[in-house]
Amino acid sequence: MKDQNTKTLSNTEVSAFCSQMSMILNAGISATEGLFILQDSSTSPSERSILEQISNKLNETGSLYEGLKSTAVFPEYMLEMVHIAEQTGNMDSVFGALSIHYNREAMVSQSVKNAITYPMVMVVMMVIVILVLITKVMPIFNQVFRQLGSEMTGISRVLLDIGQGINKYSAILIAIVIVLIGIGFFFSFTQAGRKNFANFASRLPLIRGLMEKVAMSRFASGMYLTLKSGLTPEECLDMVSNLSNHHGFQKKLELCKEQIKAGDDLPTALANSGIFTSIYAKMASIGSKTGDLDEALNKIAIQSNEETDERFASVISTIEPTLVIVLSVVVGLILLSVMLPLIGILSSI
Repeated sequence: MKDQNTKTLSNTEVSAFCSQMSMILNAGISATEGLFILQDSSTSPSERSILEQISNKLNETGSLYEGLKSTAVFPEYMLEMVHIAEQTGNMDSVFGALSIHYNREAMVSQSVKNAITYPMVMVVMMVIVILVLITKVMPIFNQVFRQLGSEMTGISRVLLDIGQGINKYSAILIAIVIVLIGIGFFFSFTQAGRKNFANFASRLPLIRGLMEKVAMSRFASGMYLTLKSGLTPEECLDMVSNLSNHHGFQKKLELCKEQIKAGDDLPTALANSGIFTSIYAKMASIGSKTGDLDEALNKIAIQSNEETDERFASVISTIEPTLVIVLSVVVGLILLSVMLPLIGILSSI
């Protein structure tokens, strides 16, 4: 777990904790004794402090849910599931399912991060290369032209003027870059920023389908977990509705809830609302008829995760050569705009 107990734990850390608690409870060890075991094996002072706080609250209230809640480092969805598990008496299986769920969440988040980070790095590199060319290299060529008794014209002249303008107002541009970096940190490391960025990204044509696929995967994983805990479909939908901020997917969820209230069963509502494709809807329908709807949803979550990873890999493999080609073409055009006139001048001497 984290070294700062003032921040919510990451998906990976939550998954690890849930996995440990599942093993402890499956072994017949009580939650109180298990927490002491985790404290003894922990090498992090702040982690031991969190575990001690959980133990103290558990001893005081007799509720593991209250102990976890008192630390303010666990996600709300996990806390609600633990609360339900305490009431239904299946803590070990719920902790095991939570471990799988948050491990899945960590993988999805990493896939999204990779798909966004790599193109951004490539774009920044492109901008840096182009800035170096027009602010440092173009003035050198301009001096060569003047020594030969000529001046830059056309595109090369425009690029030179842009470079000189950048050099002249470099302080303002640096301030703008700092502001942009600050905005980037806001969208990357704050909950509100990540939510706003997710809403924005979900509207981009290139990744709109991917973000909806991620939302569907999280929904299936959450539904598996809540159904396994013995909740009704209506209760499950209410609990998992906050797992995704995708605007389009939220509309489908509302439609699904309305259809269930109108009397449709869950698989039918999932299919008619467009949450699941025909294949996944068929899997859910078969699972419902055989009494294994939760396991069917688990399989759907696994398969959709694999499809999401494949799609992200495909997007990255498409973007990488595209950005390299664009960079090569732009740099080539800049150099040609200078070299061709220069060759013409030299050939006439």
